Amino acid sequence: MQITESTALITGGASGLGLATAKRLALAGARVVIIDLPSSAGAQVADELGGGALFAPGDVTDPDAVTAALDLVIEGPPLRIVVNCAGIGPPAKVVGKKGPFPLDSFRRTIEVNLIGTFNVLRLAAERILAQDLLGEERGVIVNTASVAAFDGQIGQAAYAASKAGIVGMTLPIARELAERQVRVVTIAPGLFETPLLASLPEDAKASLGRQVPHPSRLGYPDEYASLVEHIIGNPMLNGETIRLDGSIRMAAR
Repeated sequence: MQITESTALITGGASGLGLATAKRLALAGARVVIIDLPSSAGAQVADELGGGALFAPGDVTDPDAVTAALDLVIEGPPLRIVVNCAGIGPPAKVVGKKGPFPLDSFRRTIEVNLIGTFNVLRLAAERILAQDLLGEERGVIVNTASVAAFDGQIGQAAYAASKAGIVGMTLPIARELAERQVRVVTIAPGLFETPLLASLPEDAKASLGRQVPHPSRLGYPDEYASLVEHIIGNPMLNGETIRLDGSIRMAAR
C-alpha cells in the first residue's frame, strides 16, 4: 500500500508506539490523523508533525468520537491506513490483598483494548471499502496486541484476555476484508519503552531489558513503527500476528 497521498488514522498517537508510528508515517508522506484522549498531547503532536496532520480528541470506545475523527478525513488524501495503538494495562491479581479483582477494572481493560480496537476497525473499514483500488489494494489495518496474549503473567488476566482477543479476531477479519482488497495484520510487541513502563525506575527498566535474549534491552518505539511501515508496504502480509519481542518468552511473574 502506498503511504504517500494517503491518510493514516492512528489511535493512541500522542505517545509511545502510536507517536513513533505517527512520526514515521508522516515522514514517509502520509497525512496523519491522531485519535487520543482530550487530556493527551495530541494537539501539540499534530502541530509538530505538520503536513496537514490533525488531532481528533476522543475515546476509542465511543462510536461518535471515532466517527467524528473519520469525518475529518473526508477532505484530503483518502483514508487507506489505520493503526490501532490505544491501550491500557492496569495490573491486578484475581484475588489480591484488597479482595477479588474489581470487575469494573476488568471490564474497562476489555472495553479499551479489545472493543476499542474493534470499534475503530469496523468504522474505519467502512470508509476504506468505499475507496477506489490503488494498484491491487484499498487499504491496510494494523492492530496492536502483546506477547501477553501468549505468555500472560500473574496480574495480567484482563490485559492478556484483551490482547488475546485482538489476536483471535485478526484472521477472520482479514479473511472477510480480503474479498475487498483490504489487509489486516496484528503486531504483538514484547517489552518496549512506552508510557506503560514509564513509571518504573531506570534500574527496573534496565533489569526488564536484560530479560530479552537479543537485543538485551527494551524495544524502541520506532522499531515498532518500522514494522508498521513494512507491513503497509508488503502486500503479502495479511491475516498474521507478528511477535516483535527479541525472542522473549515471559515468565509467570
